[in-house]
Amino acid sequence: MFRTNGGRRALLGATGAVLLALPLAACGEKEETGNEPGAGPSVTSSVDAALAGKVPDAIKADGVIKVGTDSTYAPAEYLDTDGKTVIGFDIDLFNAVAQKLGLKAEYESAPFDAILPAVSSGKYEIGVSSFTINAERVQSVHMVSYYSAGTQWLAKAGATIDIENACGKKVAVQTGAVQVDDLKARSKKCTDAGKPAITIDQYQGQSDATAAVVSGKNDAMLADSPAVAYAVKQSNGQLQLVGDIYESAPYGYAVNRQQQAFAEVLKEAVQAVIADGTYEAALKKWGVEGGGITTSALNPTS
Repeated sequence: MFRTNGGRRALLGATGAVLLALPLAACGEKEETGNEPGAGPSVTSSVDAALAGKVPDAIKADGVIKVGTDSTYAPAEYLDTDGKTVIGFDIDLFNAVAQKLGLKAEYESAPFDAILPAVSSGKYEIGVSSFTINAERVQSVHMVSYYSAGTQWLAKAGATIDIENACGKKVAVQTGAVQVDDLKARSKKCTDAGKPAITIDQYQGQSDATAAVVSGKNDAMLADSPAVAYAVKQSNGQLQLVGDIYESAPYGYAVNRQQQAFAEVLKEAVQAVIADGTYEAALKKWGVEGGGITTSALNPTS
C-alpha cells in the first residue's frame, strides 16, 4: 500500500504479526516449505570502493547505518519467528545496497507514521519501510526510488465488493497510509451522491487491518499491492483480491534533507545492485519482481 506520513504490514512472525497469524491458523496453518516467499540463502553484494568513499564521514565512521522500519508489513518488512529479527524483501534489498557502500544496516522497529519525523530529527540515518514517494514527503526528506507498487483491495473469500461503489462498507487501512486519503475521497463521492459514507477504520499495524477483514469486523481492506497479494497468498483461502492494482508509484528510501550527498550516493548504490543482478535476485527470492525498476532516481514525484 502507499503511505503518506509513513504505511503497512505482517502476516508471519511475532508481536503485531501474530494478530493476523492467529485467525489464519484457525483454518489450519500452512507449513513453510522451500517454495515459500523468502526461503533460501541471504542475498549479498560486494563493496564498491568508489561508492563507499563517497559516503559522508559522519555516516561511515562506525560502519553502521541505523534504519527505522515498521516491521508489520509482509513481505516487505516484518518480524521473523524469533519476534525480533526483521526480514522481508525491503530488508534483503537494503542490506545489499548498504553492503555496496561498505556499511552494515541495523534495523529498529517503529510505528510507520513516526519514522519520517525520526529521520528528519536525526534519530535514524535512513527510513526503509515501503514509503511511497510523493510531493508531500519530499518536502521533509530526500527520497531515493528503488521499487514500484500500486494500491489493491482485498476482502473475505466469496464477498462481493465494488471498489468504485463501496458506500456504506467498513474498510480497514493502516494509519498514515496513502490509502487513507484514497478512502476519504471515495467516501466523499458517496455522501455527495446521497449515499452512506464509507466507514474508515485505521489500524496502527498492517497486520491488524488484515486481521480485521479475516475476523469479519471489516468488509474490505486496501494497501500496497505487494502486501495485499502476500496476505491473500498466506490466508489459506480466507481472503481474495478485489479489483485491479491502480495508482502505481515508486517506493523510496528516506534520508534527512541535510544529507543530500548521502542521498546521491545511495541512488548510485541502488543502481549498482540493479546492474550486478543482486537487485533481481532479492526480488525473485520474495516473488515480488513485478515491481522492479531499472533506474533509481532522487525525489521523483511524477
